[in-house]
Amino acid sequence: MPLLTLDALSLAYGMHPLLDQASLIVEAGERVCLLGRNGEGKSTLLKIVSGQVVPDGGLVRLDDGAVLAVLPQNLPTHDTRTAYDVVAGAFPETGELLTEFHRLSQQADESSLDQMMKVQERLEALDGWLLDQKVTTILGQYGIDPDRQLDTLSGGWQRRVLLARALVAEPDILLLDEPTNHLDVPAIAWLEEALGQFRGAMLFVSHDRAFIRRMATRIVELDRGKLVSFSATYDKYLELKEKALEEEERQNALFDKRLKQEEAWIRQGIKARRTRNMGRVRALKAMREEHRQRRTRGGTATFAVEDAARSGKLVVETRDAGFGYQASADIIRDMNLTVLRGDKIGLVGENGTGKTTLVRLLLGDLEATEGSIRLGTNLQVAYFDQLRGELDLSKNALDNLSEGREFIDINGQSKHVLGYLQEFLFTPERARSPVRVFSGGERARLLLAKLFSKPANILVLDEPTNDLDVETLELLEEQLAEFKGTVIVISHDREFLDNVVTETVFLDGSGRVREYVGGYSDWRRQGGCFPSEAGGNRPDKQDKRSKSGADEKVAPSPSKPVGQSTQSKPAKLSYKLKLELEELPGKIEALEQDIARLQTTVADSDFYSGPPNDVSATLDELTDKETRLEQVIERWMELEEQANQ
Repeated sequence: MPLLTLDALSLAYGMHPLLDQASLIVEAGERVCLLGRNGEGKSTLLKIVSGQVVPDGGLVRLDDGAVLAVLPQNLPTHDTRTAYDVVAGAFPETGELLTEFHRLSQQADESSLDQMMKVQERLEALDGWLLDQKVTTILGQYGIDPDRQLDTLSGGWQRRVLLARALVAEPDILLLDEPTNHLDVPAIAWLEEALGQFRGAMLFVSHDRAFIRRMATRIVELDRGKLVSFSATYDKYLELKEKALEEEERQNALFDKRLKQEEAWIRQGIKARRTRNMGRVRALKAMREEHRQRRTRGGTATFAVEDAARSGKLVVETRDAGFGYQASADIIRDMNLTVLRGDKIGLVGENGTGKTTLVRLLLGDLEATEGSIRLGTNLQVAYFDQLRGELDLSKNALDNLSEGREFIDINGQSKHVLGYLQEFLFTPERARSPVRVFSGGERARLLLAKLFSKPANILVLDEPTNDLDVETLELLEEQLAEFKGTVIVISHDREFLDNVVTETVFLDGSGRVREYVGGYSDWRRQGGCFPSEAGGNRPDKQDKRSKSGADEKVAPSPSKPVGQSTQSKPAKLSYKLKLELEELPGKIEALEQDIARLQTTVADSDFYSGPPNDVSATLDELTDKETRLEQVIERWMELEEQANQ
């Protein structure tokens, strides 16, 4: 029996309905990813399911006795409650009593003892101590200090508390809206692991392609008010979607050709004053109405970056540079970086490690407290703010962009402001709407439009992927790859970094800064890891590499593989090592075959409907095999290089 049923939902706010007779069924244990362009109504649909928004028509049915929980998209601000109080709040009446009991237990006066006895009696009547045990258990399981105030925690830890609140009630279905936004990579990895152990159903919205590939068992797309289901993995969905769009275009072309023929027929009949077939006339009227009601798929964004005059070849050079505030330890220390024109640099590090401070140092907004920083010539910077602070929410998109201009010059071509906004998928009606009603993705697109309308030879993008739909993300990746200037990106989107950057700069939280050639995956292959990670690559492996300098550039090459010292020539292989080298190719082949087999199993649409213990064991085995393969390949490279000396 279906766990959740959405039957013919309808909802309209403007000219076109957000939902137009949309229907969906979610079975127990499914992990359904809801995709769609920005502004299509994905978040609104989740709010309808959770009861926050009432549709104009249709029904939402949850299986009898089923429990629904929500992991909210936005993190709370100025929330002084403790982690315990937040999680206990999942049980409204009992949670309030537990919070009151904990507060009274910390007081020692007689009146509080009397009140505590009354609260205790009420808790016993509601079986509250069992719920208290559940709250305490999940806080311990997630490593959360129950007495920490929520507003003193980082975004990742706040998300951890909110997930504990959502799961403590043991829900049958969990709703998640952009759960990876504003999280660093370790927090995303933890979230993926925690959700992987959740046995209930999930309906989630995300544009993080790596997260979708890891979590989704089915893809559902919200397109022009309709919900279209693809029982496939994310990559297979992309193939099926492309074929579906091609077929839709073919059918529309056939319909338009037939309509044109019928229009010609009726005009000819009028001219000749012939008696017309009224059935055919009625059919033509119906075709006209069908054509009028057709909702064509919006075009693809076609924005381009306005190039400024080239900067000097050297953009910035730092020598033993550091920065710190008087009351705290150094945020950046012993930094040696050289940024040249055309470099595409990705900044990676956990939240709070100083990525934004590093950018401000490189741009000259902050002065180094030690060492030196030399800026190049003719630097024109465009900055993308993750908080969208450059947008005036009281103004419409047109006024936010134009700043009094009617035309904008883009690479020598003059464009009307409305036409320019249409390249970012804003219709004239939407361009005149106040920004405060925009979705997060529409605000991100507007900020990109504003950013790219100004001449720049250095683009600084702070979490640009948050809220952007996949199509816009892919176009942004293409534009950044083709941009002839310098790009500096702060991002936790692993696939975006792989597709854009040519160099990764890692901040480990101790103030040290290291360069790695390539994107995120290259950094991981070269031994990169986060200090908070348990198991896998060891942080001390990085520390040994960087004893001779904080900014040692690490890159694999035929002459000097990663981890090999340049101080002395490695010894020839012993007999034992030669045997090990001969055995490694066979081990690599066996591991690759095992991984391919497991990936095929996981990709099966029925995989997650199996026994949860089997699902978990298979995923763990796949992770172990992949980790082992990386280790074996690295060992083979090391021994092979020594053998060729």
